[in-house]
Amino acid sequence: MKKLTLILLMTVTMLAYSQKKKNGTIYSEHPAINVVEDFQKAFISGDADKVMSYLADDYKWWNGTNSNKDAKPGTKEGAGKNTTWWKENIAYLSMERSGEAYPDAIEYKDAEQKDVVWVQTWDHIKGVHNETGVKIDMPMHRLYVVNADNKIETVIDYSDRTVWDELRQSFEPRENGTIYNHHDYINHVRRMMAALENHDMEKFHSYFDEEASFRNIHMAVGTESMTLEDDKKGMKEMMENFEITGIDVQGYPDYLNYGLGNAKVVQSWWKLRMTRKSDDKKIVMPLFVIHNFNDEGKITAENAYYSQALMTAK
Repeated sequence: MKKLTLILLMTVTMLAYSQKKKNGTIYSEHPAINVVEDFQKAFISGDADKVMSYLADDYKWWNGTNSNKDAKPGTKEGAGKNTTWWKENIAYLSMERSGEAYPDAIEYKDAEQKDVVWVQTWDHIKGVHNETGVKIDMPMHRLYVVNADNKIETVIDYSDRTVWDELRQSFEPRENGTIYNHHDYINHVRRMMAALENHDMEKFHSYFDEEASFRNIHMAVGTESMTLEDDKKGMKEMMENFEITGIDVQGYPDYLNYGLGNAKVVQSWWKLRMTRKSDDKKIVMPLFVIHNFNDEGKITAENAYYSQALMTAK
C-alpha cells in the first residue's frame, strides 16, 4: 500500500512539472526599465517634448479598464498634450513606486514578441486639481511595450477612473438631497435627548435599532464600533459617575436626506449640564451628534463628538 501511495505521489509530481513551460525571462534590471522610468520622470516634470521623445511614432495608449470594444487608443501627440494638461492643472504632482514593488522587464520567447520587451510597473500617483481641489491619490499599474529602438510603442493603463468622474462633476453646482429643519426624525432625536435628561435610559435606548453601531471622537480609526449593549453599559457607568442636570439644544438640528444612497441623517448640537459625583464639580459639555436612520425610523448608527478632557478636568 505504501509503495502504491509513493508511486501515485511521484506520478502527480511529474505531471505537475510536465505542465510547466518556460516562455521567457523576467529581469529586475533592464535598459527597457530605464526607458520607462525616465519617461515617467519626464511626465511628472511636465516636459511634453521629452515625453514624446520616448515614444514610437505609432505609439498607442489604452485604458485597461475600458470594456468599450470601439474605444480608440491615445496617440503620441495626445501624450504630449496630456503632459501639458497635467502640468497646468495638477498641483503637487508626484509618482513613486508602490511600497516595496519594483518594475519587471519581460523578454518573451514567442516569435511575435522577439523584438519587444514588456515592462510592468506598480506606482502611486498623487496630486490636487487646481480649480476643483479634487485629490488624486491612487495606485496605478501599467504595462509598457518597448521596441528594439528603446521607444515605447504601447501603454496599457490600469487606474481608478472614478477620480475623473468626480473631477468632471465638480465644475458645476450639484444638489445632493434635501435639508430639513423640522422632520419626524428630528423629533425622534429631541425625544431621545429628553429621555436622557430625565434619566429614562430604557426609553432613550428604545430609539435605536437592535443592530445599531456607536462611535465617538475618542475611538481610533479602524477600531470596531460599539454595539447597543456596549452603549447601554457605557451610559450606565457614566450615570453612576455623573448626574445630568440639564440638556439644552444649541441652534436647531438638521435632517439631511441625501440624494446619493438615500441616506437619512440627523445632525444636532447640545449642551450637557452635568455634576461630577466624586467632587460635585459642575460641567457644561458641548456635544455634537450624528444619527443615521433607517426607513422604519430607528437609529442605525451614532457618531458622538465631545471633550473627554472636560469630564476629567480638576
